[in-house]
This record gives sequence, structure tokens and C-alpha cells, in this order.
Amino acid sequence: MEAMACTVVRNAPASPAVGPNDTLPPEYWQALLADAQADGGSPDPAASGRLLPLGQIRQPLLRVGCRRCSRTVEIQTVDAIRLYGRGALWKDVGQRLLDNTCSERTGRHEEDGCWPSYD
Repeated sequence: MEAMACTVVRNAPASPAVGPNDTLPPEYWQALLADAQADGGSPDPAASGRLLPLGQIRQPLLRVGCRRCSRTVEIQTVDAIRLYGRGALWKDVGQRLLDNTCSERTGRHEEDGCWPSYD
């Protein structure tokens, strides 16, 4: 028993864990500030097609799904450009397409609508 107790004491971390009321170490804040998007800058549009204007999307078919009701809406890119314009962002158009046919209405603004997932 004493050997196991010594092993536990040796393997214990030197500093105690940080609790909810404790201040966070400076290394934590430094890591947050060193993050590329910490300054609130916009992410790279090429990383996600949802941030691109419709005129820059090369896919012939656009698809957006709802993570809440598992519904999927598809639209051809040329039709989306005709209806919403070349400069409209795909994330705004996709949200609008889902909201126009949403079946999850609760009457509360915070809970209404679909949760888009762009493919």
C-alpha cells in the first residue's frame, strides 16, 4: 500500500488544477491572443464556400441542410444567381432558403428556424 501511495504522490501534478473562481495563468491568455482569429478578423473565404458570393462559386449545385430537422434544400447556382444576384453570400441565401420552408416554428424568436449546415 505504501508503494502505491508513493507512486501517486510522485505522479501528482506540481500545481493544483485551476478552479472556476481561480485566475487563469498568463500562458492561457497568451495562447488565446496568439490565435489567428483572435483579433476578430474574417476567416479565409476559400476555407469555406459559405462565405463566397454566388458569382464566385463554381459548383453547379448548391446544397444546404438543417442540423435541427435534417431537411436538405438544393438549388442550382445559376438559379440562385438569377433570384438573389451575383453578390449575395451563399450563407445568406442558404439561410433564407431554409427559413422559407422551415417546419420548426415554436413562436419564440430564439428557437425558431433551421440550423444550416453547408455542403
